[in-house]
Amino acid sequence: MQLRKISIEKILFLDIETVPQVYNFSELDEKTAELYTLKTKFLQKDGATPEEVYERAGVYAEFGKIVCISCGIVTERSRGKEIRMKSFASDDEKQLLEDFAEMLNRHYNTPYHILCGHNAKEFDFPFIGRRMLIHGIDLPGVLDIAGKKPWEVNHLDTMELWKFGDYKHYTSMSLLCHIFNIPTPKDDISGADVARVYYEENDLERIVTYCQKDVIALIQLFLRFRNEPLVDEDNIVY
Repeated sequence: MQLRKISIEKILFLDIETVPQVYNFSELDEKTAELYTLKTKFLQKDGATPEEVYERAGVYAEFGKIVCISCGIVTERSRGKEIRMKSFASDDEKQLLEDFAEMLNRHYNTPYHILCGHNAKEFDFPFIGRRMLIHGIDLPGVLDIAGKKPWEVNHLDTMELWKFGDYKHYTSMSLLCHIFNIPTPKDDISGADVARVYYEENDLERIVTYCQKDVIALIQLFLRFRNEPLVDEDNIVY
């Protein structure tokens, strides 16, 4: 799949923000606490307790939940490329996922449509699929990859593209944006702050803003991978 031959208007760029299902380890019921302890045993080295590694709960689909999915599409306009943004954010994860699934089924349900994220094959796409199944939501075709051959899976991952077949290391979006001179606004939060902002500040909108910035950076990085000009900030529509 050559990047320059892909119709960029067929790509849905996305990023998700996740938090633990409950804020503190002490809030877990006995069985869930036991299973989390087993799941994270490899993190409990040097005497760390399950409580001390509970901050990682949000990265596991079994113990976390999605609070925001931000999406971006690129359209061709007379004045150049335009980015259009849409976010699904809610305290009700099931409703959020149902709304997102409905959008995929309506607008991204052909063999020509593609999902794209950064490290999304390892995190975002599986996390969304697992949480949908947990809530009893039918998987949209673009996420239902069971039994498909690798070339039939319409997923792109900018981190994988950057690896060029090298499987040795993770490269952050921040580093790639830096080396490709992609302007990124200074954020007042980072991924590590999302759970605190959600549970302590109850500020979902702040999380949405953070998530949308990641999607815009993702799109700009993808354009640089195709040696195309960046989208001007005035051409971003929320």
